[in-house]
Amino acid sequence: MAAPTGQNGDICLATLRDTDRDRYLACLLSPEDKRSALAALYAFNAEIARVRDMVREPLPGEIRLQWWRDLLEGSASGDSTGNPVAAGLLEAIETYRLPRQTLVDMIEARIFDLYDDPITDRNALEGYAGETASALIQLASLILSAGEAAKSTEAAGHAGVAQAIAGFLLLMPIHRRRHQLYLPLDILSATGLDRDTFLAGEDRPRISAAIEAFAGLGLEHLGKARRSGRVPAAIFPAYLPVSLAEPVLRRAARAGASVLDTALQLPQWRRQMRLMKASVTRRF
Repeated sequence: MAAPTGQNGDICLATLRDTDRDRYLACLLSPEDKRSALAALYAFNAEIARVRDMVREPLPGEIRLQWWRDLLEGSASGDSTGNPVAAGLLEAIETYRLPRQTLVDMIEARIFDLYDDPITDRNALEGYAGETASALIQLASLILSAGEAAKSTEAAGHAGVAQAIAGFLLLMPIHRRRHQLYLPLDILSATGLDRDTFLAGEDRPRISAAIEAFAGLGLEHLGKARRSGRVPAAIFPAYLPVSLAEPVLRRAARAGASVLDTALQLPQWRRQMRLMKASVTRRF
């Protein structure tokens, strides 16, 4: 089966432009012959990542996620060709022999997003990030070069955690309004807080300490990813989005409690420049 090209590939890329602009730009900086498959993978990720934004109650969200799980397990009702992202993902799976169980595990991890349960500790956080952000890097690496992908599993693991923490910090104002929190309880406890006092937002000094520790954990994983060895050039495009994590983590560490109600995201043009620089230097 050919890689997802033509109409499906174009639609996946267009969908990604609207749902995940940074990974859309990373696709454009990737080899042209891999672009459609990467777009399908990233568009799938965007779909399951934003389910909470599209439903008011957990049950409809679980039904949406179950459809994707059924699709991967071959039991989805209806014709998947009517969904270009689904069709493109299935083509990418077949062409590049992507492990379906890894994709199913990504879906399972996203069930957590539908509820307001806390993340108990750093191990739980790293597990969630491993099944989502790290897995996405590894799957993209398999599309780019299956032979080289196995050489950077450690880098992908740590890079994904750093990327996930940066994402949680970016979304903290939205999550707070939902009474949702991804900052682990053990970090809160170490700073003398619990979940409710953090979300209340009143103890600014301790909240600042907790956010600084959370951002510091992200920077620690980013450092480990960089020290784990140079990522092979063939799969480096899978790491391009990781290059956007450090500015967020450093800004959050400086901003402290202001993260609760302040945007940390760099302007689009600066993110584009950072992605382009990373593409040239092959450093994230």
